[in-house]
Amino acid sequence: MIRTLYLAGPDVFRPDAAQRGEQLKRSCAEHGFEGLFPLDQAVPAQIRDPAAQAQWIYRANIALIERADAVLANLDFFRGPEPDSGTCFEVGYAVAKGKPVYGYIPEHGSFAERIRLRHPQAIGADGVLDTRGWSFEEFGLPLNLMLSVPAPLVVGDAPAALARLRRDLAAQPEQAP
Repeated sequence: MIRTLYLAGPDVFRPDAAQRGEQLKRSCAEHGFEGLFPLDQAVPAQIRDPAAQAQWIYRANIALIERADAVLANLDFFRGPEPDSGTCFEVGYAVAKGKPVYGYIPEHGSFAERIRLRHPQAIGADGVLDTRGWSFEEFGLPLNLMLSVPAPLVVGDAPAALARLRRDLAAQPEQAP
């Protein structure tokens, strides 16, 4: 049974990150889940060294993913035409642990189409390769296949992904004890 969700995504970098975390947790609660937001945990004041802070945050986030039954991931582009690398790691970690992952993105289209739409400056003159001559992954999936294959990707926002998760859970046959 899925009751708790680790809320992965670059939302922790927003200027209103704490408020965004509360908003995401309210959305979770409205769909019958408990949201676990990374910023709910604070680095202890006595840890002042940046490297030690990073280690603490890493361990704390891993512990939250371990505690969660599933992951809800904001996989929108972040600082360029790719999702946040930390979020990608968290998704991979959860998948490796056998935890369900639901992701959300803001628009339809294949990965290459979405890059062309939102980051045209990344497209080379021929429209097929990027500006460095590298090819785009084009399987018709909205993100790299390593994110698109293991996780349902919902077009919309966190509440839309939560609604999909709730529908999917309701459609599952009852499990005998």
